[in-house]
Amino acid sequence: MADITRRAGWRHLRSAPTSHIRHQRRGRLVHEGEGLSFWFRPLTAALSEVPVDDRELAMAFHARTADFQDVSVQATVTYRIGDPAAAAARLDFSVDPGTGAWRGTPLEQIATLLTGTAQQHALDVLARTALAEALVDGVAAVRDRVAAGLAAEPRLPATGIEIVSVRVVALRPEPEVERALRTPAREQIQQEADRATYERRAVAVERERAIAENELANKIELARQEERLVEQRGTNARREAEENAAADAVRAEAEAVRKVRLARAKAEAARKVGAARAAARSAWLAAHTEVPPATLHALAVGRAAENLPRIEHLTLSPDVLTGLLARLGEGGAGAGS
Repeated sequence: MADITRRAGWRHLRSAPTSHIRHQRRGRLVHEGEGLSFWFRPLTAALSEVPVDDRELAMAFHARTADFQDVSVQATVTYRIGDPAAAAARLDFSVDPGTGAWRGTPLEQIATLLTGTAQQHALDVLARTALAEALVDGVAAVRDRVAAGLAAEPRLPATGIEIVSVRVVALRPEPEVERALRTPAREQIQQEADRATYERRAVAVERERAIAENELANKIELARQEERLVEQRGTNARREAEENAAADAVRAEAEAVRKVRLARAKAEAARKVGAARAAARSAWLAAHTEVPPATLHALAVGRAAENLPRIEHLTLSPDVLTGLLARLGEGGAGAGS
């Protein structure tokens, strides 16, 4: 929208660089171009403002396919006004000299023209295409057909409109049909997911089995090694026992030999001592045989006196004294004879 200011009955207009301004006074063109700035009188001026920048028009409409299924089409058409003079002559782009606002709705007229033309060509394509094919290739087909149809539309060049690009954003069926169409794909995806899950579980089970087998093999090998260890320990213990027994036997034999030798030595010593004692006894007896009985008696009494305990008092009865004196007398007599 142009910027208009008031100064003492005059008006000053300043436009944007993307707006084409046409100023006519009394039917004669006075100013024309983009980004103009000039003074004018409102009572004699006829002003038009035509935008020359690229504009995007979003449109959405319904269509029916060859198998009688409703689809919605969302598209965007980018256009520009290449001939502002032709557009201003065919459409109402006049502005209020007091406010600078459009008096009509030219852009809505252009939107209606483009939407109707694009919808007509899109319906023509979809009416000959089945739903499944339309969902697969319909976007490109509709885009190409709409672009070709708008380029061939005679009203657009006559109005000064140029088509820059056509984009089809989406082509979708009704929600129920879309869900029904998604079901097989979802089922297939789910089946693939289930198969992948089963395969993963199978691989996990196989790996667990391999791990269990490895653990069992390790346990078996460990048991074998333990068995070998026990056998080796038994062998070592048996060898140690045999060696200990052999050593004990050697020690016992040596001890027995030592004891035998000691016994023999003791026996020999005892024999020799006995022989010596016997010889001494024999000699002693032989010596006593040559001594008189009285002397032997006196020796016996002396030996007895040596072995008797200490006697403090000795009482001799008459009988004992008489017998003793008698024996002593007999002994004296024998000695004198």
